[in-house]
Amino acid sequence: MYAIEKIDNNLVIAEDLETKEQITLSQKDFTFSIKEGTMFDIKNNKIIKQEKLEEERRKLLRERMERLKHHE
Repeated sequence: MYAIEKIDNNLVIAEDLETKEQITLSQKDFTFSIKEGTMFDIKNNKIIKQEKLEEERRKLLRERMERLKHHE
């Protein structure tokens, strides 16, 4: 599972969420709209958007930020 870290000059930098290894892909390789934080998997050389997991991760990160705000 990968998450997009950065998009720059049509290059997409993504991080494997398990190994923390970074990969670089062309923005043209994606058949769906992307932005920083978009989650995807690669199966059979095809990029598959993981929308449900992305929503869950965003929710988890928002909750963590809220907890940090209340602990200051």
